[in-house]
Amino acid sequence: MATQAVTFIYLPGVYGDAFPHSSATLEGGWNGQGFHSEDWSVTPMEKIATPDGGRGYQAVVHLDDSQKGQIFHWGVRLHHADTGDASWAIVTEVNDTLSTAQECRFLFDGTPSTQRYFLTIHRHLGANKRLLDNGQWGAVFRTWAPNARQVDLVFGCYWDANDSKRIPAEPGTSLDRKRIGGGYIADDGNGIHPQLGTIAMKRDVFGIWETPADDDRLKSLSLLEHRFYMFRVTRDDGSVLMRSDIYSRCQSGSGNHDPQGSHYAGLLSELEGRVSCSVTVDPEKVVGPFETSYWPERREDFVSAQQFWADEYGSRRLPERVEDLILYELHLGALGFHHQGGGTLKDAMELLDHIAGLNVNAIELLPLLEFNGEAENWGYATSHYFALEFSGGGRDQFKHFIKACHQRGIAVVMDVVYNHFDHQADRAERYFDSPLPERDFYYWYEGRSEDYRYLQQSGNDYWKDNWYRGGYIDNMSTGDSPAFHQDLVRKLFISSAVALINEFHVDGFRVDQTTSMHAYNKVRATGREAGNVNIFGAKFLREFGRTLRLIKPAVLLMAEDHSEWVQVTTPVQFGGMGFDARWYSEFYHHLSGDTNSGGKAQLLRNASLSGSGGALQMDWFSGALQASSAQKVVYNESHDEAGNSEGPYLDSEWKPGGDSGKQYTSERSINVAVNMAPLFGATRDYAEARCRFAWGVTVLSAGTPMFLFGEEVGAEKRFKYNSVLQNREDLHGMRQGSGRNLYRFYSDINALRLNHSGLRSRNIGILATNNQGRVIAFRRWNDNQSFLVLASLADTPYASGYVVQDGSIEAGTWREIFNSDSRYYGGQDVGNGGAGIHCDQGRLNVVIPHAGFVVLAHERNHGS
Repeated sequence: MATQAVTFIYLPGVYGDAFPHSSATLEGGWNGQGFHSEDWSVTPMEKIATPDGGRGYQAVVHLDDSQKGQIFHWGVRLHHADTGDASWAIVTEVNDTLSTAQECRFLFDGTPSTQRYFLTIHRHLGANKRLLDNGQWGAVFRTWAPNARQVDLVFGCYWDANDSKRIPAEPGTSLDRKRIGGGYIADDGNGIHPQLGTIAMKRDVFGIWETPADDDRLKSLSLLEHRFYMFRVTRDDGSVLMRSDIYSRCQSGSGNHDPQGSHYAGLLSELEGRVSCSVTVDPEKVVGPFETSYWPERREDFVSAQQFWADEYGSRRLPERVEDLILYELHLGALGFHHQGGGTLKDAMELLDHIAGLNVNAIELLPLLEFNGEAENWGYATSHYFALEFSGGGRDQFKHFIKACHQRGIAVVMDVVYNHFDHQADRAERYFDSPLPERDFYYWYEGRSEDYRYLQQSGNDYWKDNWYRGGYIDNMSTGDSPAFHQDLVRKLFISSAVALINEFHVDGFRVDQTTSMHAYNKVRATGREAGNVNIFGAKFLREFGRTLRLIKPAVLLMAEDHSEWVQVTTPVQFGGMGFDARWYSEFYHHLSGDTNSGGKAQLLRNASLSGSGGALQMDWFSGALQASSAQKVVYNESHDEAGNSEGPYLDSEWKPGGDSGKQYTSERSINVAVNMAPLFGATRDYAEARCRFAWGVTVLSAGTPMFLFGEEVGAEKRFKYNSVLQNREDLHGMRQGSGRNLYRFYSDINALRLNHSGLRSRNIGILATNNQGRVIAFRRWNDNQSFLVLASLADTPYASGYVVQDGSIEAGTWREIFNSDSRYYGGQDVGNGGAGIHCDQGRLNVVIPHAGFVVLAHERNHGS
């Protein structure tokens, strides 16, 4: 019988060659005669240029006509010449709750066909380059709207705000940033550019709408030069609404005003980004100057991405392992103490020398992708996953910031949120092409909305008006669960991360509340566990890890995960999610503990409450300290606990009807250390000493240490959600003033960890705990180095020494190499000096300062 050609194409979906040193083979369930076979055959693939400017792989297989109606399984394997390894390149699991198989499937219909696999989709959906048949570049716009009756591409406009007639500027015309008007299209179409017209889009079988290739307006790259645009969507009920491009690389607005669909003639700088027009961007170009007074930038301002990144690295190497990191957690919006409005990337650039001086080697940024609320919002509600929040400076300034970090040897880790979307995503994900909740395809919905109408009679005032929300999924985040069973929803998040790696050179990610995706899901109306949502949430996290490890094997991945599920940190090659470490909140609760969390040691808080003779649960804390070795990110303070969680301290800003349960809240470490006593004189000395203890046992633990910005100078004001600006502090001024001693301490103890591999290892052993004496001692080591840490929260020093005896302590001479009580840090110099301390039969007598610690090194230590 005859055969039919089936073409298989593997599309990485990135610009250039994602795998320059790799060949590929096609593997599938057919034999050499084109018949179905359980024994998969292997066919070499050809590397090809792809229409998106990248490189892919292609192979052709001839299947026998008699196999019509047969389902064939297939996949692709990459062979890496530089390492000699091979990787299975299908990262997506089949859409089956009972299977984790990673393979593609298709039904052979007896005709020639093409089967494609997209590793990522950000070069396919959205506004992108397309290689035309004549070899020239054109533009193509695509959006996913499977329920829509029609989708049209429409163009927006902007004007000089001083022009009373509001005549649209010629596309690409640069104006003073402070006087740009427009950038919004109302629901009735007001704001559509009167000359540029509309382009009707066409739907494919997968529900993706695409602009036609034969439209002359799309046959050049001019439409990718800062054109304002939106999609006019005719939904399945006939209603017509404006929708932004969820794959937009830039949202035009940078303010906080939402016109809510009505006409808008105000300033672009006052318009909320998430509801504004999307803006086309050429991702292969970067604005050369860090800032300009006008926007859009002019053609002569741009340089190629290759040229921009040419001087990216300095003499200090970037860290490549999570265990080598010291993380500085930073919220951009909290900077800019000396100017109006929220902090910006310019403020962050000005803080870099301060950060580098702390000897940290990684900055973890709170979310920066497009969100609602400017600086007052922490950013944990993303609307557009490829656009940088414009109020903070936008995409090109972010590239400048990352390059400046890399030149100083500082890695950049981004906090990303995939467990829910923006809460007011009405112009983005929410009801994109249908008003029906069950067709709200970016969100998981159980059943039909009519199934929940009974909730109107439940007697609950909320459900009376919101009964239709009964089928959405509550995952203990602040929003509804995304539809992780939808391939394009998973690919949205994953492709965003890949774009941040490839286009922005981001080094890693902290993924927000992963437990909300794989463990916490329940149907809102009933509270019933939504097991399938948990299963597909886990599938997403495995696909996320596989994709990123394929694109960048050394990517740094951390999860905010409050489970102990081993799969979270199991490498992807062994079926896990592939995270390097997970946040360990138990460490904080036992160490600092000013949140309402019972059954914890809460050392810092309890030290401030009990008298000098009061016992502390050092043994409880020792359990958390020991557990830090199990791939944990540990911290003495994070954004969640610095004034935003429930705690023991009265919130003077709290108002009835505000945050539920947060009339009493948490505080900054320096306040917790002395129970909110005024910070002057001896009280401040005690507060700083206890803060040194807290960071010391954190940075010397076996986990990956992290601290919140401001801790290094004794920040006092709470870091509270929706109250960021009024609580800003002058970090630069504090470094020179009240915080100078703490800054020196942080700089030196961080350098100690960075310069000694034994302190960066995962090896730790608890030597002693004394609850009544408030003492803990532990050992840190690797093959070349051994250290002892002896720490105390007692109010008086062990000036005559404290005896520790343990068989694991090496015999010989030990010397003090660090003392938190140094006068250089504001202490009293109580310690062991430079004299050697002899250890015999595991017994050691060591002077320990009050509310402090010493570090001893063995005389045989070598290496770094």
